[in-house]
Parts: sequence; C-alpha cells; structure tokens
Amino acid sequence: MGMTIIEKIIANHSGKETVKPGDIVDIEIDARVARDFGGPNVVKNLETYGLSIDDPSKTFFTFDTNPTGSDQKYAINQHIVRTFARKHGIKVYDINVGIGTHTLISQGLAWPGSTAVTTDSHANILGAIGAFGQGMGDKDIAAAFHKGKVWFKTPHTVKINLNGNLPENVTAKDIVLNLLHIFGANKLLGYAVEFYGDIVDKLTLDQRITIASMGTEMGVIILLFPPNDEIMAYCESRTGRKLEKIAADKDAVYKDTFDIDVSKFVPMVSRPGKPHDTVDIHETQKVKIDSAFIGSCTNGRIEDMRKTAEILKGRKVAPGVVLKIVPSTDEVWQQCLDEGILKIFKDAGALVSNAGCAGCAAGQVGQNGPGEITISTGNRNFPGKQGKGSVYLASPATVAASAVAGYITTEFEIPDEPVTFSYEEQQEKLAKAQQEHELNKKEEKPVVVEGKVWLIPMDDIDTDMIFHNRYLQITDIDKMGQYIFDNLKGYEDFAEKVQPGDIVVTGKNFGAGSSRQQAVDGFKALGVSAILAESFGAIYERNAINAAMPILTYDNLSDLELENGDVLRINFETGEAENITKGKKGKVNPFSEVQMEIYKNGGLF
Repeated sequence: MGMTIIEKIIANHSGKETVKPGDIVDIEIDARVARDFGGPNVVKNLETYGLSIDDPSKTFFTFDTNPTGSDQKYAINQHIVRTFARKHGIKVYDINVGIGTHTLISQGLAWPGSTAVTTDSHANILGAIGAFGQGMGDKDIAAAFHKGKVWFKTPHTVKINLNGNLPENVTAKDIVLNLLHIFGANKLLGYAVEFYGDIVDKLTLDQRITIASMGTEMGVIILLFPPNDEIMAYCESRTGRKLEKIAADKDAVYKDTFDIDVSKFVPMVSRPGKPHDTVDIHETQKVKIDSAFIGSCTNGRIEDMRKTAEILKGRKVAPGVVLKIVPSTDEVWQQCLDEGILKIFKDAGALVSNAGCAGCAAGQVGQNGPGEITISTGNRNFPGKQGKGSVYLASPATVAASAVAGYITTEFEIPDEPVTFSYEEQQEKLAKAQQEHELNKKEEKPVVVEGKVWLIPMDDIDTDMIFHNRYLQITDIDKMGQYIFDNLKGYEDFAEKVQPGDIVVTGKNFGAGSSRQQAVDGFKALGVSAILAESFGAIYERNAINAAMPILTYDNLSDLELENGDVLRINFETGEAENITKGKKGKVNPFSEVQMEIYKNGGLF
C-alpha cells in the first residue's frame, strides 16, 4: 500500500519503512525553532529541567512578533532568548529579518520533504513547499531542542482537486477564503490535505504560501502542495544542494477526495469574528472602513506588495483612513525599496513598517481600537486578535482598493472620489467605541475525577477567546488563570466563579488558533479537572496532553443529560462517565496510551 506525502515525510523521519494513519511515532526534526513569543517559555523549560541542546546547528530563534522592540516586556523576553542563544551557540534571526516561517524557506532551513517545528501556529505554511511544518507549544519545542525529536500521530490525508480555470479577478487569498466557505473551520479538522488539479502546478511560491498559511484556520494539520520544478529550483538555490522531489505514491490511500470547480470562485471577504465566515465581497461592499492593513505571513510577499503598488500608484488613501503596510521579510522589504514600491506606498499616504508579523501578534503596527473597522490581509479576525475593533479579511488587491475608496470594494470598482465620514457618523462611532470600552480578570494523578459542569455549547472556541494575546508576556502559570475566557462573550467572569475540580464541557474544535501554551496552563492554574470537547484544535490537543491537562473527546453526550452545575464523574482510563446529579451514565473517549503515560508522569518532562 502506497503512502501520501505526509506519511512519506513521517516515515522518512522516524526510521520506519511505512506508517499509516493513527500510528504514533517519534519524528526527527530538521529545524527546531522558537520565536520571541514562546521562546522565553522554551528557555524556562530547558533551564528548569536542566535539558541540553541536541544539535545547535538545527536549532534557531526567530524574532518576528515584535521586531520594533516597542514593548518593554517583549524586549525583556528577547534579551532572555538572546542570552541563552549566545551561551549555547544557537543562531538568532533577530528583529531585522522578518517572519520566522518565511525565513525557514528563504534561508534554506526547510525544503521539500523536510520537517520543522516552531512556536508559531502557522508553521504549517511550509506545506507550500511540500514540507512538514507544525506549530507546537513551549514544552514540545523544548523537547525538540533537547531530543531532536517529537512524538506525532500520523493523520489521515484527504485530496482536494482544484479543477477548471480560475477567474482573472480571483487571487490566492480568494482561493483559500472560498475553501473556508466550503469546508468551514472543522469539516477537515485534524486531516492533512494534498492539492492537485488544473491550477495547482501554475501557482507560484507566494500564492502557495498564502493558501497554506490559512490551514490552521481550516482546522487542518497542513495544506500540502506537491512541489513543481519551480519550487524545487528555488529550494535548491536556497539550500545550496540538490534535492529529491517528494510526491505521493500512485496507490496512496486517501480518507476522502473532493473535486472543486474553481471557475465558480469569486472575490471573498471574511466578516468580523470568524475567518470561515466568508461571503462574496459584494455582500459587504461599501461598508465604510477606518483602517486597512496589508501584511502578515499570509500576504506579505513581494507579489502582494507589487499588486498593492499597482493599485496605489497615482492614488491617495482616502481621508480619515489609515493604511498600514508590513512586508513579511527584510528581503521583501529590500525588493520594495529597489523597485520603487516604497515610494509609491509613501506617496499614497501609507505607513510602512519593518518586516514582521505586525498586527496579528499584538506587538507591532496593525492593531485597531474599539469601534474601529479594519480590512486586513491577515489570516485571523477572531475578536480581539488584531485589536478591539472589527476586522474583515480580504486579499491585498481588495484591501488596497478599499483604502483608496474609503469603503470595502474591489480593484475594479474604485470610485473617482473617496467617501468620507460626516461629523454625525464620527460622533456615533466614538459613542459606540466608548460603550464597548466600558463593557471591556508531582503528585499521584487521579484516573477518576468528579466535578461541577460548566456547559459551554459553542464550536470553534479559539485561543484568543481562551487566553487573549494581550497577556502573552505572562510566564508565571499561577498568574494565567485569572484571564481564562475573559475574551469569550458570556463567560468573561469564568475565572472568578470557577472552582477547583470543575469540568468544562464544550463543542467542536476547542482551542483553535494560536500555539500559546497559556491557553492550557490557565486551566491548570484554576484547578479545572478536565475539559471535554467533541474535538480539539490540533496544536491545543498536543499542548494539553504534554502539560498533563486532562482533555477528552466524546462522540455523543446525550445519555448524560448534562446541564450547568450537574456533578460529573469521568474515568480517564475506561471512558466511563456518570452524571451524579441525575444518575445518568454514558461514555467518552478514554486516554490513549501515550496520553496516559504523559499524564501519570505529570507532563512531558
């Protein structure tokens, strides 16, 4: 039986001739990376447990979340990492380089068929070149630094065939927004995806990166593109050596196959709050905006900059609108300088910053305020992710056109005169913003736990809702609990009311989004005894298991007739569950052997 691309990569890096979905193996990691976000916690784990570095030549730090050094706490954390790196001979790609996942590609640290892990939840962007990339929490990354390997469960693979001719006005960002419209945030949860079809071989590296970078928002392990000759030539030039092309076997087995007609794709926009809430741009057209952002790991490439310049040339940003542009890497920034693109940006009235993650990381330009409406090329618009305002997601062409028009529009429908805000509209927005501002705190491990139920009937609760990015500088676990769910509407007072031993019961895809370990450790700080969900975000699941935080999945809880406040008893080993309050019994999925081993050990270390 043949193997898919992800199965081949895992087999090649685990000493196995073959692997199949469900196999748990230790994978050798070619690039072990931590960012300025997460890096200090990685260092803390290494020093606390006295762990050595397996191979400094394969170990790296990337500073991309706050390359401006504008935040004192980030500056401290960066210095902690720099000091550790000097001591152990680890290379730091510092604040002048750009986004770490892009750096792995451009510096030849990742190549088709290779493996990489980092504290960036969008490490699966490496699927753009046919490589295995995974975002992981600080414990996983510390283990990778120390052992050179991490354990990983081989996922099922699905095949998506992109057939037909792509309309001229549909960009790579529109492709992935259309896919989000089709599959949502959890229909492909936990799968690896391979792309084939009429348009795939024609996609450039920049276009592949844009699509692959939103795999996390789709809930997949990775979106993989079989590398074509152009990608192979690029990667060989960056690594300085001849590379072997990775491809699925002809008799590879796929969990499912989807045939998608791209000729029906249209320019799309994600409405505020959920990246997968995508609609035809004409459903949001002429929504007035206050600001616009072009950049992030999704759309900060040179092709994105050139398209933006094409639209802005000879035009001005609309009065009252702020346009912020951040290239993904310093190499792209330098290209913009050499090609005269930066001058076009400045002449149009845009603010241009040095390369980095920008608004997505809450540490650089791109954030917005209460009541502010932003259109962004980022990959996430979870509440609070890019500030306290509302964020629409779109392509660079749409964002640039909207910045000129003053409202959401396409590049083909830019008005001769931009719209402006009246005094009354401004006062109304200020009042709304003010209102929003006012509304906006080792021991023996038990195999059986019992606690009061917190029933939270929601799907896709992301890590910004669980532990907001404004608290990411916190490294003391005891201080994390107070912020759990303070960005989840209706549960802002959870941390004040929850009691040690309580059990959280929720829906699908819990913990989607970022790789932040705090979204797990905060529950431990509060003494929550278990979290039950129909499914978990892939990175969150690993973080919780490695931290010995009991998480369990279920297929159906109807037999338990659970309500808020009921007392629930769960057996981690057998999956037996009982609603003590009502005398009802049911089943959940028990711990796997690996999860039980890590749990009883008190954590991965």
